[in-house]
Amino acid sequence: MSSESQGKTYTSALTALTVLFFMWGLITSLNDILVPHLKALFTLNYFQAMLVQFCFFAAYFVMSLPAGYFIERLGYKAGIIIGLIMAGVGCLMFYPAAGMKSYPFFLAALFILACGIAILQVAANPYVTALGAPETASSRLNLTQAFNSLGTTLGPMLGAALILSVAVKSAAELQALTPEQLAAYEQAQVSSVQVPYLGLAAVLIAIAIFVALYKLPRVEETQQDEQHAVLPQRHSVWAYPHLLLGAVAIFAYVGAEVAIGSLMVSLLGLPDVAAMPAEQAGKYLSIYWGLAMVGRFIGSALMRSIRPSRLLTFNAIVNIVLIVSAMSMGGKAAMWGMLTIGLFNSIMFPTIFSLALVGLGRFTSEGSGMLCMAIVGGAIIPLVQGFSADHTGLLASFFVPVICYAYIVFYGWRGHRPR
Repeated sequence: MSSESQGKTYTSALTALTVLFFMWGLITSLNDILVPHLKALFTLNYFQAMLVQFCFFAAYFVMSLPAGYFIERLGYKAGIIIGLIMAGVGCLMFYPAAGMKSYPFFLAALFILACGIAILQVAANPYVTALGAPETASSRLNLTQAFNSLGTTLGPMLGAALILSVAVKSAAELQALTPEQLAAYEQAQVSSVQVPYLGLAAVLIAIAIFVALYKLPRVEETQQDEQHAVLPQRHSVWAYPHLLLGAVAIFAYVGAEVAIGSLMVSLLGLPDVAAMPAEQAGKYLSIYWGLAMVGRFIGSALMRSIRPSRLLTFNAIVNIVLIVSAMSMGGKAAMWGMLTIGLFNSIMFPTIFSLALVGLGRFTSEGSGMLCMAIVGGAIIPLVQGFSADHTGLLASFFVPVICYAYIVFYGWRGHRPR
């Protein structure tokens, strides 16, 4: 294949992949709307409400390594198709979950949905790094992840309009309703969740059919590592320290990002921060994710002249400063400080991911599975912060993501270097 035709093929493949990144970004950010909605609907505390994120991101821990082995044998395309179908099935499960008003059923649907997203992550992220020159892998992955951030930006706006627009009534308010009003209210609550997820299921299955019919280029994992061929090939994926430290960095980053996004609506509703109603706060959450999108486009350009590891370190330091300042000041300063974290979160996941895969050669798929397994940080750290919020106060609980960003400073400064 000539370099010109190969470039065209890669461009069309990358274009198709950006649609996947967009869709799973939109689905993931809808969780941030589900957390306050289900918290009010089922009268949950912060810890219980964070089980939404626990079940979603625990799926990465369960599914990622098996997905890595599966993709290594059957290829990226098969992994993408299976992931899309499984995610579509998870979305379909929201229909009976809402109809039965069962919180455990919601959690089960989220787990199945997330298993599909985990397979997509394991397949798509290393595939993007392989489609082109190794030296521009971080920039390329940041560019495609920018469309993931477009999805996470639109997700809260969609969720706020469709899900949070139906305000959850208190027990006293429900008792005051006539039977006809109560039936109408209950139907509105059910439809507010069913309709968006039925639409998502239809789109995911349609994309799966398209990918099955589309000819994606085959990429050998050995060709993406020619720049780093000096790294000795080892007996196991576990023998690469920069990969293992990168997995911890993914754990810390995803945990911090998810915890902040999940609690943003509740934070903006605090009287000493912004005192916003849930629907309005849900729309402001789009600023958090929108800044991440802007940051990824900027970061993709900056990384062509600035070393990705240095940009990663800088951004983590800025986020620590923003959180500590917000915790100290409160009010609108805290609100805008927390929202601005999205801008500096922007390049972290794709940069850590690409740095951790440097030099892995034939272990790239397994390494990708390990990194995606570390996304379980999105299950653990929000629970930790939710427990802290229940006992120390919501604003004070943000010391948890501070610890996460401190580790990312270490990884960007020294931990990413292959030995």
